[in-house]
Amino acid sequence: MNPKPIEQARDADLRLSFVALQRAAQRAREIAEQTGTAIVTSRDGILEYCQPQKETASMLKQTPAPYNEK
Repeated sequence: MNPKPIEQARDADLRLSFVALQRAAQRAREIAEQTGTAIVTSRDGILEYCQPQKETASMLKQTPAPYNEK
């Protein structure tokens, strides 16, 4: 296995694949919320079912910048 981070790959498709996977995951959350279906993930070989919450998907899209009060 290559020990280098994927961001340092020579192939542009490979370098940008992580960002594409993040966009796909966000879109899957949005669709699951709209259709009322569970999101299924596998962690250590165990399937996990998660019902998306309306606040979660909208909050991920609209996360405000940190506010520093002076």
